[in-house]
Amino acid sequence: MSNESYHFRRKPSELMQCVPYKLKENKMKNANFSDFKLNKDLLKAIGMLNYESPTQVQAQVIPVLLAKRDVIVKSQTGSGKTAAFAIPICQMIDWEANKPQALVITPTRELAIQVKEDVFNIGRFKRLKVAAIFGKSSFYHQEKELKQKTHAVVGTPGRIIDHLERGTLDTANIKYLVLDEADEMLNMGFIDDVETIIAALPKERVTMLLSATMPADIDRLCKEHMNNPLRIEVEEKNPVAQRICQERYTVDRTEKLDLLKDILIVENPDSCIVFCNTQVAVDEVSGTLSKLKFTCMKIHGGMDQRDRMMVMNDFKKGYFRYLIATDVAARGIDIEDISLIINYDIPKDGESYVHRIGRTGRVSNTGRAVTFVTPDENAQLDAIENYTDKKIDLKGRPKKEQVNEQRAAFIEKTSTAPEIKKGKSTELDKEIMKLHINAGKKTKMRPVDIVGTLCNIDGMTADDIGIINILDVSTFVEILNNKGEMVFNVLQDMPIKGRMRTVSKADAN
Repeated sequence: MSNESYHFRRKPSELMQCVPYKLKENKMKNANFSDFKLNKDLLKAIGMLNYESPTQVQAQVIPVLLAKRDVIVKSQTGSGKTAAFAIPICQMIDWEANKPQALVITPTRELAIQVKEDVFNIGRFKRLKVAAIFGKSSFYHQEKELKQKTHAVVGTPGRIIDHLERGTLDTANIKYLVLDEADEMLNMGFIDDVETIIAALPKERVTMLLSATMPADIDRLCKEHMNNPLRIEVEEKNPVAQRICQERYTVDRTEKLDLLKDILIVENPDSCIVFCNTQVAVDEVSGTLSKLKFTCMKIHGGMDQRDRMMVMNDFKKGYFRYLIATDVAARGIDIEDISLIINYDIPKDGESYVHRIGRTGRVSNTGRAVTFVTPDENAQLDAIENYTDKKIDLKGRPKKEQVNEQRAAFIEKTSTAPEIKKGKSTELDKEIMKLHINAGKKTKMRPVDIVGTLCNIDGMTADDIGIINILDVSTFVEILNNKGEMVFNVLQDMPIKGRMRTVSKADAN
């Protein structure tokens, strides 16, 4: 796409705004992913993931990346940024190549996991293999995964450098680099690590940087490591802070827990995240609510990574209603229909506030957010209101009569099992079955052995075979196009590589 297809308007001290030519509000309503001439396998996955039409950031970014041009993007949380880079990257990746072609760097493990899932789901029918590498997770298992065919890698800076130093991540064929939430990586002290990683990549590549702000170090990073990038800032018609109903309560620190209990009874949300500033506060709040029989779990940086992942997955599915969390949960969590966000502790700055409340009101939905403010936190409140350009309404504490009136409805809901939510990939999984075979690398199992066996089954072709993952003593293979049950039955009596193997159904994820 040429430069002539865009027009620009400069805004002082901000990113240059780029608006696709003639892509105004009326045109946006009629935009379709098929307009981008995407691979049929991607379009199939996009449709089954319920991406109905491109968001503004997707409509602007996708054609730029498909044209293989560097791009800097400033866009609000919940606007669909991940799909904006995942879709074109999945389109451009060459399936035949065995080494990683795309690298996405994220500031947190949670965001790395979320991005990995999104890229994997979008590339599901193209059979793209996506690896997530991050700290406090088995290096050995990550190394094993990276030794196999891998198309894209998503990771945090420290763990990426670990793999680079040990020679377990081959970056020679990286063609696409994404720096996700670059300003947060700067805030967390990762900027030097990011530059170390960039130095290990081919200079001939497409680079995309996403950042809510453009501090000097990020601006310098762009100038030094990007090639004439196009700068895009999407001004949403209904930004996060405007489409979310925001309220605040003035409360003494010693009364916060009592106020929280009253608010939860009166609001009676189907799902809620309670944000605290410290791990100690998370432990205290979750412990108190658990004793009161609230269906809640907690998540913070001091927990084991496996436990954090389990908690997040269960919350996404709706197994419990209340998640008590530090800011580790403010980024990288894309969960539909979170009814209420409560800032038990006021965030440290306006950007953190927007990321927290952005967990509700995803994309074009509305949401609710409540913030507790102690009498000595008015300066932080002013900073947040200045950042969002919106006054947060002051509310009076619920009266005892109101709390008592709502208690019966609250007890009824808490005593009823929550409705289990469908995951993003539910529709995809319907026609995909993952099979487990009790043979792997130690028995010299190879992908060609699996493909050869499956293609000898009547009605099966290579197009019906999805991702193959061979471990030391196990092999996992996805069977596409609703042929899983048939293949599973045939393999009960069919040898693989000259021997009978135990074949069972595995979890699709």
